[in-house]
Amino acid sequence: MRIRIVGAGVMGRGIAQWAATAGHTVELADIRTEAVGAAVDFVRGMLDRAAARGRITAGEAADTLARIVPLDSPWAPGDDVELVIEAAREDLDTKAEVFGKLAEALPASTVFATNTSSLSVTAIGATLADPSRLAGLHFFNPVPLMRIVEVVPGAATRPEIPELLTGLVTGTGHRAVVVADTPGFLVNHAGRGLATEALALLEENVADVPGIDRVARDVLGLKMGPFELMDLTGLDVTAAVIDTIWHGFRHSDRLRPSFLTPNRVTAGLHGRKTGRGWYAYGPEDPAPAAVPEPPVTGDAKRPVRVAGTGPGTEALRSALAASGAVLDEAERPGDDSLVLVATWGTTVAEAVAGLDLPPARTLGVDPLSLATRRRVLAATPATDPEVAADARAALAAAGGEAEPYAVTVVRDAAGSVAQRLLASIVSVAASIAERGLATPADIDLAVSTGLGYPHGPLAWGDTIGAPRLLALQQSLHRTTGDPRYRPTRWLTERAQLGMSLTDPGNSPFPQAG
Repeated sequence: MRIRIVGAGVMGRGIAQWAATAGHTVELADIRTEAVGAAVDFVRGMLDRAAARGRITAGEAADTLARIVPLDSPWAPGDDVELVIEAAREDLDTKAEVFGKLAEALPASTVFATNTSSLSVTAIGATLADPSRLAGLHFFNPVPLMRIVEVVPGAATRPEIPELLTGLVTGTGHRAVVVADTPGFLVNHAGRGLATEALALLEENVADVPGIDRVARDVLGLKMGPFELMDLTGLDVTAAVIDTIWHGFRHSDRLRPSFLTPNRVTAGLHGRKTGRGWYAYGPEDPAPAAVPEPPVTGDAKRPVRVAGTGPGTEALRSALAASGAVLDEAERPGDDSLVLVATWGTTVAEAVAGLDLPPARTLGVDPLSLATRRRVLAATPATDPEVAADARAALAAAGGEAEPYAVTVVRDAAGSVAQRLLASIVSVAASIAERGLATPADIDLAVSTGLGYPHGPLAWGDTIGAPRLLALQQSLHRTTGDPRYRPTRWLTERAQLGMSLTDPGNSPFPQAG
């Protein structure tokens, strides 16, 4: 296939390398001719590096580079150009001008694709005399390594074009997901579950930035904490995407932005690119300096009473016993015993009131953390600081010669940190499935590949179990009164019917698109 790429910036050069590596002839053009030369030099350097590392041969590198044809003008005639991929500036007027001139220069049979990440494909197509020839083809940076591409048909796109683009993508070894033309498409939309909930936790002072990131990494298994990720992406970019998707979905509570971001964006606290974001960065520091955790100073041998009967209670009791904790098994907690409750979507304060527990000596533990090397302890405003230190020591103890556990202390809140982050990730994905914006399989594929989550969000929900996850979200909704935690119909039905969250089910209706 002969493909013309318009835009020789970061995305354009990545797409050029991707297509040329797959054997396609690539015409590379930009309104700035010097950008084309720089892009070819960049691709040459990447190919030479791959050859030096033995990933490809020197001959393969030379052949790939030879398939990239620099153009002096994006509007050059090209009767044999089958596909144009536009990677110009993210601006509707700019893209409309590009496609308008391309429509004059190229035959009517040439298919147009836009790499837009935030604009409506339908709106771009509406500027063309023939909007049916345009679809979205959204790549992720770096293109050769991020092996997922969103194929986005606009409202007027011809039915055969998504199939053509999907075949092109899969033929190169990348994975294609077909997504409805909605704000954020699929990956950026699904990613709001983590970012918005992390900001909500910070708003409510449930934990500080390092604490939330540690729990996200160590308990949920994410490669980066949400605030580390915002600093990498740039808070200006993240905040704009959050706002765009929220406005696009008519102020959905589940996608609600935070009041914390506007002032930070205005102040230039964008992250790595400005030297300071949620973390500080030095001139030679690609990552934030490690924030030290407070030392464990309490008495690990103070008697511990495990109260309650909810989910995680037996796991908590077993974990403490394996660590060598002194368990208080009396009918009532001893006068000196600290009390731990496993909270699932509820608060420690609620357990204190419901079970008549001593407020100063009762703390909560997130059951999700018990299977990891980081345990999460929740303290209330009534918690005695000495008791909290002893509870942290008891949870940190591993028994024998084993390495002690890390323990993060957070403020008592329904669902704590990990539960709320996971519930939000699953809820946003479930709402995408519920609206028919993408299939469950494509949601999980795109999110796990595009965002690097350890599981696709719907499959992740299945690891918890739909009934247990529903109980968590119902409890969050009841306890907080916040409609952002209202369970989706997708989750509710599948919990009631005994179905997997990844099961598309049977429906008399076509996908909404």
